[in-house]
Amino acid sequence: MSALPGRPALASSEPSLPSRPSLPSRPSPARPRFLRLLRLLAYVTLPAELVLAVLLVGGFRIPPAVWAGAELLVLTLLLAEGLAYLRLRRRGLSRREVLAELVPAPVLRIMGHELRIMASLGRWAARRPHGVEGVDGVFPHARDQAALMYGFAFVCVVETVGLSYLLADWPAVHAVVLVLDVYTVLFVLGLHAAAATRPHTLTGDVLRLRQAAHVDVSVPLDRIASVRHELVFSHGKAEGELNLAVGSQTSLTVELTEPVDAPRFFGAPRPVRLIRFHADDARALYRALGPAVTRARTAPSPSPDPLPRA
Repeated sequence: MSALPGRPALASSEPSLPSRPSLPSRPSPARPRFLRLLRLLAYVTLPAELVLAVLLVGGFRIPPAVWAGAELLVLTLLLAEGLAYLRLRRRGLSRREVLAELVPAPVLRIMGHELRIMASLGRWAARRPHGVEGVDGVFPHARDQAALMYGFAFVCVVETVGLSYLLADWPAVHAVVLVLDVYTVLFVLGLHAAAATRPHTLTGDVLRLRQAAHVDVSVPLDRIASVRHELVFSHGKAEGELNLAVGSQTSLTVELTEPVDAPRFFGAPRPVRLIRFHADDARALYRALGPAVTRARTAPSPSPDPLPRA
């Protein structure tokens, strides 16, 4: 403390503590060099294969040396991926961790989403909903989008038939387009199947809200401040809000006392404090949420452990 003019400075009665030396920041573990080289090889090989496939479908004559070199590059990449997999497994990494090291996270998320979409078709046909074992309430939400999704699928089927007729004189192009069209039809049906087999659920002290195969949010009931039954047909994007519209409508609005994380498609965090969603029987879900939220709020807190006797 600096002394005021004409007055002596007051001495502090507390001894000064020695300053603690700052610890050096621990660097984040770097990716091994061979994995970086493997990623670079993949980034070169896969686009090159795609370009060659497009040229081949377009009728261009590819020199045998170029084609052989491309196939050798792909074989080298597969062999290197296999050796890297075995090397990482010997280091003690699990299969999931090894996959995360070898494949970029966005690619993994896209592949996982596609697999969940296709698996939903099997669940839909077998009438086996996902994640409904041992829950207190199941609330479907796909009914109001069924007509729209079936309409999309019908349009895709008509397009498939029309392109098959128009491309009959180009067998290679026809084969590629046919595969893409059939996959598009399955994807559209899979989107609806994912919504039909992944209903909202209420269990214990958690409300689980889902949409198709890409949204899965668990909301603790003790964080719910209010629940409103209201129809909303226009949903603007706003920070801290999540809109799970079905058929361009939501029927329930939940406001939270604390935000919950609703990750984006590629895993980026997204804290939300207001969630609008839809259910086929919105009134039944509204009636079930009221007592469940009340029980979660008034649940007694666990008693502390008694102190040990001297």
